[in-house]
Amino acid sequence: MRIIPIASGKGGVGKSLVAANLGVALAQAGQRVVLADLDLGASNLHLVLGHQSPKTGIGTFLNDTKSDFNAVIADTDVRGLRFIPGDTEIPGTANLKASQLKALVRRLLALKDETDILILDLGAGTHQSILDFFLLSGQGIVVSAPAVTAVLNAYVFLKNTVFRLMFTVFAKGSRARAYLEQIRKEGSGPQKLYIPQMLAEIKKIDPESHEKFVTHIGHLHPRLIMNMVEEPKDADVAMKIRRSCEEYLDLKIEHLGVIYRDTAQDVALSSRLPITLYKPQSILSQAIYRIADKILQTEEDDFAPNEKDIEESFQEAGMEAEIDFDNKLEYVEDLLHSGALTQGDLIETVKSQQFEISKLKKENNFIKLKLSRAISQGFKP
Repeated sequence: MRIIPIASGKGGVGKSLVAANLGVALAQAGQRVVLADLDLGASNLHLVLGHQSPKTGIGTFLNDTKSDFNAVIADTDVRGLRFIPGDTEIPGTANLKASQLKALVRRLLALKDETDILILDLGAGTHQSILDFFLLSGQGIVVSAPAVTAVLNAYVFLKNTVFRLMFTVFAKGSRARAYLEQIRKEGSGPQKLYIPQMLAEIKKIDPESHEKFVTHIGHLHPRLIMNMVEEPKDADVAMKIRRSCEEYLDLKIEHLGVIYRDTAQDVALSSRLPITLYKPQSILSQAIYRIADKILQTEEDDFAPNEKDIEESFQEAGMEAEIDFDNKLEYVEDLLHSGALTQGDLIETVKSQQFEISKLKKENNFIKLKLSRAISQGFKP
């Protein structure tokens, strides 16, 4: 069973949209898929999936971890796709106890005999349980958007993932663990730590723990999806995440592809259908199918991409961004000529996008100001 955790680091970037539609696409490709809503405390995956509001969910199981876990697994209208709802109405599900986390992981892993792919739709942010779920697989997916805050949070999520892996690997009582604990006591959170420098120090004081960590991180190969893209140059910001991960984390990431913003998604959501079912020929749906194909092409969870594979993945994503943009323009022209889209509609759309661009510029300037102040105070990413 392949496990595909999907995270974001920031809400509002379309993580659940990606999870739900990937589940559909992979099931349509003949895979036995289970889609689990682990965005505990803010579960809404059933809305994207078009599933009825769940009467029971993971929260029900967490209240009684000895209960029948199969009772919270629901069939869907898509052949081969099953769904595990989250739970927004049971207090405390966003903050799992260690015993609850272990019980849930154990039940999820027990699905392996009847499941080919397990997709985990994780919550936004860097809570410890979210990081632990992400580390269940070496090929977790991070969804970002071109906005500066989304890109920054995607990088911070990956940095916290590496930091969490350190605490998991370094045994209690080891010199490496003591070093990390000392850093924590001094108040230097993972956002202020330069991972390669830390590893160099750990290698000096605890070579055995360092070697163990290098082995574990060698199996961590996260993948990136850039969502809510408006034009080809938006896709270029993925390179910023890649460079930051390589320079500051010694972490290699692959690019699975870009997904353009599509108004058809809003209609699909109101129609209670995943867009891959509502409009399979849309630009957004075709991007999802492309990503699903790439996932199926690498069957082994411990597949380690080399530098050439990574470079080609980013080049391919760039070409796809150009092609999809051309197709998107052709689609708008067809709508204008057919009368389905009036000139007034187009003007209103442009005005709306200009407003969004103005907001993003202000947000960008604010972030630049904060970064400038941080750098002047000796901040290191």
